[in-house]
Amino acid sequence: MANSFTDIIFTPSVKAAQSLYGSREANRDFELLENAKNELTEYEIKFIAKRDSFYQATVSESGWPYVQHRGGSIGFLKVIDKRTIGFADFRGNVQYLSVGNLNANDRISLILIDYPNRRRLKIWGRARIVHKKEHPELIAQLTVPTYRARVERGIVIQVEAYDWNCPQHITPRYSKVEIEKMIAPLLEENHRLKSQSAPLANSLPIVQGKGSLEVVISGIRQLTPRIRAFELKHPDDKELPKVDAGAHILVPIRLGDGQISVQHYSICSNPARRDAYEIAVLREENGSGNSVAAHEQFQIGLHLRCSLPQNTFKLHTDSRPAILIAGGIGIAPIKAMAYTLKAQGRYFLIHYAARSTKEAAYLDKLVNEFGDRLTFYPADQNKHMDVNALLTFAPPDAVFYVCGSKRMIDAVTDATKMLLIGSDSIRIERFFAKKKRAG
Repeated sequence: MANSFTDIIFTPSVKAAQSLYGSREANRDFELLENAKNELTEYEIKFIAKRDSFYQATVSESGWPYVQHRGGSIGFLKVIDKRTIGFADFRGNVQYLSVGNLNANDRISLILIDYPNRRRLKIWGRARIVHKKEHPELIAQLTVPTYRARVERGIVIQVEAYDWNCPQHITPRYSKVEIEKMIAPLLEENHRLKSQSAPLANSLPIVQGKGSLEVVISGIRQLTPRIRAFELKHPDDKELPKVDAGAHILVPIRLGDGQISVQHYSICSNPARRDAYEIAVLREENGSGNSVAAHEQFQIGLHLRCSLPQNTFKLHTDSRPAILIAGGIGIAPIKAMAYTLKAQGRYFLIHYAARSTKEAAYLDKLVNEFGDRLTFYPADQNKHMDVNALLTFAPPDAVFYVCGSKRMIDAVTDATKMLLIGSDSIRIERFFAKKKRAG
């Protein structure tokens, strides 16, 4: 079917430039896509709702483009429906350049940028100017309740096409609100420390969480200088609930202020085991406090009341190959997946990146168990994972499982967009989730 995105941007002169510089064949695939990219999906709608600014371009009667920055409170650019967006327009420097341009040529283009996460959305559309006298309900829909200036007009845009830009060269920047949110935990911790006459961590008794699965720590192993494994068993040596690869449990941890935090930990032991679960905890001195508390307080014989196992990172059950990608402590669920895939006789490969051999949890066991199915990338030996090559040369029907740092996950998701790999072929587990308080 026709693709609105490429119909608009791939003009004859653009195609000629692509041919001149050798990218014509690579771009031809865009023209064959069935997605016309002219209806916003839930992903684009949520992205737009979180923006507090955008850049818009219009064209004058003399053919000159004019780019303007528009800003406001978060969500001031409204999504009216899947093909329509709009915003309230207020009195500015009274030059009316954009408004005048739109009166003569209704074409408009927007760029919306999420600087912290390095994402950029481009939108092409046709704009119409509306006024309260003729369209009071529409103006009311575009009004920003927290901004009391008088709305002079509304700009309503019919979306003709959109596309996501490559994140390369987007420098992360943060608004005042975002910075305040980031440092709030540090300010809270600073206040707590100043108000205490002595640390509470070692004086308070261990308090169990409110989950329905009681376990006891039956073994502790130091895997690397910063990663410690904890074996969890039933207090009465009964079998634990059956789990599938990728499962996790919520583990209660008492923090220094006496409150209970509930932390998500992947079950990294062989899912075939029913006598025990194993979790691996990376000690992060500058983290939320969960991992430090776990390393300092967890000891053999300690009882914990955890959640029943949950799984949001499940293996596919058909015959497609599996490519397992892990970074650092992200090896935890990947290891369990490898055991399951091997037991089922299915095709899989493991790609494991870590700072060094010394800091790679379970490396010896993985080498012995999975041999040449494992590729290891120690950064201190200048061996780095080439995500683009990894995805490009994988079997065409492969399913990718990724668990690692935000940087690794961003690299993989960016590569899948560039290589047009469908979202149903990528499954991600993030281990940098925010801590939860029990209660």
